[in-house]
Amino acid sequence: MIDVAESAIPRRRPVLRQLAELPVAVETARFIAALIVALLAFSVLLLLQSRNPIPTLRDMFSSTLGSTYGLSEVGVKMIPLLLCALAVAVPAWLGLVNVGGEGQLYFGAWLASWPALTFTHLPEIAMLPFMLVFGMIGGALWALVPAVLRARGLMNETISTLLLNYVAILFVQYFVFGPWKDPASANFPQSREFPAAANLPTFGGTRLHAGIIIAVVAAAILFFVWRRTRWGYEMRAVGGNWEAARRAGIPIATYTIVALLVGGALAGIAGFGEVSAIQGRLTPTLSPGYGYIGFLVSWLAGHNPLTIILMSFLLAVLTAGGDSLQINQNLPFASVNLLMALTLFVVLAQRSRRRAMA
Repeated sequence: MIDVAESAIPRRRPVLRQLAELPVAVETARFIAALIVALLAFSVLLLLQSRNPIPTLRDMFSSTLGSTYGLSEVGVKMIPLLLCALAVAVPAWLGLVNVGGEGQLYFGAWLASWPALTFTHLPEIAMLPFMLVFGMIGGALWALVPAVLRARGLMNETISTLLLNYVAILFVQYFVFGPWKDPASANFPQSREFPAAANLPTFGGTRLHAGIIIAVVAAAILFFVWRRTRWGYEMRAVGGNWEAARRAGIPIATYTIVALLVGGALAGIAGFGEVSAIQGRLTPTLSPGYGYIGFLVSWLAGHNPLTIILMSFLLAVLTAGGDSLQINQNLPFASVNLLMALTLFVVLAQRSRRRAMA
């Protein structure tokens, strides 16, 4: 009797095994495996160009992970990638495709720059929250038109958000070439330098700034909403089956508008961080494509906010490593884009194989 009773009691699995079976750990392990395969394919391409892949890859990772400065630069890249990936993830829970992170980042940066250039005598304790709120409003406003068009069934959000990216970049260029151009910039297109109160605090003499705290906290809040609230449940229900959700009385149009506005606000925070902490002014070259790479990060992470934190860090390593490839190996920055594309193809192949086996 005792043996039977003891055998009926489920044994607790080791803690390490439980951690290894968490979705975040599983997705991260799969991505690392895909990255290794992509690095092997990238090495073959380097060999075809008569280049030694070993020092190339060594320089890329040692320049990013081998020093405090390198890690801080990875963090600088990670902040906008994380926020732009979250801007994609929230609408994706509903089955929406937000490709407008780049434009929402630019418009958020533009609107966040307005108080810094207008109310130059505000103290830091008032200036930074003011800029943060305006950055969020700017990103949300740039997502409003696609949100309304999608909610009313007039236009697919994929097309409208993508096309508005170019409009936002040209909009910012108009201001930095025209009304907001710094007269003392030797004809270089940029706004006046922000006052000291408009600069986000940095850590330890590096460029890593307080935006990393904002980004990680935003990811944690979104994960809680996604997994532990009625709103998150209803959004997942809409993403699983729109027709069933509509018949269940879930306000799909409202959720569509809110999700895209929240996504736009998150990308707007990324724009605020770039102009406040990195540039110190509004420039026409705010982003090297953070919105598009953030889209890749979110899809690689399965739109899970916690996994997005890890994926944005790994993609930031590749993005920051592109600088060393240009300087030390004389490779174009496009080689990093090629490496990320190879990684995406491998991940998609993994998922297709798992679905076929299922």
